[in-house]
Amino acid sequence: MAYYRQVGEIPPKRHTQFRTPDGGLYYEELMGEEGFSSDSSLLYHRHIPSALVDASPWQLPDLTTQANHPLKPRHLKLHDLFPGEEWKRHDVVTGRRLVLGNSDVRLSYVVAGESSPLYRNAIGDECAYVESGEGVVETVFGVLPFRTGDYVVLPRATTHRWVPSGDTPLRVYLIEANSHIVPARRYLSKWGQFLEHAPFCERDLHGPAEPLLAEGEDVEVLVKHRGGAGIVGTRYVYPRHPFDVVGWDGCLYPYTFNIADFEPITGRVHQPPPAHQVFEGAGFVVCNFVPRKVDYHPLAIPVPYYHSNVDSDEVMFYCGGNYEARKGSGIGQGSVSLHPGGHAHGPQPGAYERSIGVEFFDELAVMVDTFRPLELGEGGAATEDEGYAWTWSGRGPR
Repeated sequence: MAYYRQVGEIPPKRHTQFRTPDGGLYYEELMGEEGFSSDSSLLYHRHIPSALVDASPWQLPDLTTQANHPLKPRHLKLHDLFPGEEWKRHDVVTGRRLVLGNSDVRLSYVVAGESSPLYRNAIGDECAYVESGEGVVETVFGVLPFRTGDYVVLPRATTHRWVPSGDTPLRVYLIEANSHIVPARRYLSKWGQFLEHAPFCERDLHGPAEPLLAEGEDVEVLVKHRGGAGIVGTRYVYPRHPFDVVGWDGCLYPYTFNIADFEPITGRVHQPPPAHQVFEGAGFVVCNFVPRKVDYHPLAIPVPYYHSNVDSDEVMFYCGGNYEARKGSGIGQGSVSLHPGGHAHGPQPGAYERSIGVEFFDELAVMVDTFRPLELGEGGAATEDEGYAWTWSGRGPR
C-alpha cells in the first residue's frame, strides 16, 4: 500500500506488552509480504490466531482450463452464466466461475444474492470489480462498504466474507493473482507516495475505519492454497471467531477504489492503453477505460488503431456505456473479449470512420493484459459467441 493507517487500539511501541482491561495480553500478529522485507501490518487479537480445532479438504469450484487453440479472438457473454433467479442462491466465494486463467492470474465472474462463508485466499491478492450491487466486505481488519464501480482489493491471506445488501443481484468480476496487486509503480515515488501525474491518489482509497469484533465458537474458514501440482482448498475450524482484532496499524490492508475517481489521461491523438492503467501484478496489468473527452487533434481518429499484442493477451470486460470500437460485433454489457497475442485486432468495420469528429466516449471497461497466454475456464467456454472471430471480415470459416 502507498501509506500508513492506524485503526483501533494499539500499544505505543511494537512487539511490547499490550494488555486487556482485565490484565491479560492481546496477541500480536505480523501480516507481511516478501518475508519481512516489504509492506506489513501488525494486528492485535483477543485470542491466539494460530489456534485450530479441525482441518478437512474443501472441494473448490472447477478451475480446469483449456488452451485457446486454434488461436482465435473470443467473445464471452458473462451475463449468461447465471440465468433467471439462480443468482439468489450463490455467494461471491463459492459461486464464482472461472472465465480465463494462466499461471499468473485467474479471471472469474459471479452473480450473488447470499452472504459468503468466511474465506481466505492464501495464493495471492484478489481485486474484485463490482459491476453492480452494494454491501460490505467484513474482514479481520474491519468492514469495507462497497458499491457499484468499486474495486475491492484484498491482500493475500486476509480472512473476509462478502455480505450483499438489497434485493438486486450483486455482480462481481474477480481478478485473482498468484502475486500481489498494487497501484501502477510509475505513479508512485520511490517511497510509495502517489505522484502528481497519477490519475488517482491516496484520497481515493478507502480502508476500514474501525475494528470489527465478532463472537463465536467453532467457526469455519475456507482457505484456498497451493498443494501438490495445483490449487486446493482446506476447511479450517477455529475455536473462536477470527474477527477479534481490537486494533492494527501498518501499510498492508484491504481497501476500495471507485472507478469514477479515476481521472482519465487524454491527448491530441489517441493514447495507448498504459495511459489507462490502474493496478499491476506479476505477469499482468489492470487498466480501466472511463467516460472521457477524446482526441482533439483536427485530424484525429479517436478509436484505437489496429494493433498486435506481440507480448500479451488482452481481456476487456465491458461494464457500462457504449464501447465505440466494438459496435457491430455483438459485444455489450457483461461481455468479455479475448484478443490473444499473435492476432492483430482493433475497431470493428465502420467504427474507424464513424469516430472521426467524435469528442466524447461514454464507455466503461476493465482491461487485464497478461504476459503469458490465457486459457479458457469452464465459465468462459460455456458462454462463448462462436461467431465473434469472423466479425471483422463479415464471413465465417471456409
